[in-house]
Amino acid sequence: MLDTKNVSIRSASVGSMDNNVYVLTARNSGAQVLIDAADDFPRIRELLDAGAADLYGGHTEASVRMIITTHSHWDHVRALADAAAATGARTAAGTEDVPDIEVPTEVPLSHGDVLDFDGFDLEVIALRGHTPGSVALVYRDPEGPAHLFTGDSLFPGGVGNTQKDPERFNSLFTDVVERIFEKFPDDTLVHPGHGAGTTLGAERPHLAEWKERGW
Repeated sequence: MLDTKNVSIRSASVGSMDNNVYVLTARNSGAQVLIDAADDFPRIRELLDAGAADLYGGHTEASVRMIITTHSHWDHVRALADAAAATGARTAAGTEDVPDIEVPTEVPLSHGDVLDFDGFDLEVIALRGHTPGSVALVYRDPEGPAHLFTGDSLFPGGVGNTQKDPERFNSLFTDVVERIFEKFPDDTLVHPGHGAGTTLGAERPHLAEWKERGW
């Protein structure tokens, strides 16, 4: 668990593709956001329950306010139907990816949207290329580094898979540089859709290398 001033951040790796699932819980209000209901809803339920135990006081009950899908690929949505049915939470995803997600999306997301969850905000950053509607979510900790939840658009060592398509790569690389690296400082924490996290400072020296190799 990562413990910030207002929010606890819990994560788990689920399914055959080792997808990362993230739960943010507002410690005062109990508002929760689930990022990528990728697989194994019983494990996700455990993660939500663990987040509920992070609340201050003990009189407030946790409530899942939204399930945000970073992009439409199958391995990120296998538990979405179960999670939505069990929690009653609204579903959200990037507008361009909505048609490719079987579970209906109630809140289409666009670049620059700010989502208010009664205790914390998440900012939406569109990162076009891995899929047309891929989004990252930003939580700005008032007393620490920002947290970026990047789906499959940014990992330690490079941007997400663009199927060796130069146009898609250039789109994703440009968005990652202009919308992330040029906007956020080196201590920003990156929480990707698979594997270990990183910081922008660790990755920034390699941007020219990524551009040169084209992936």
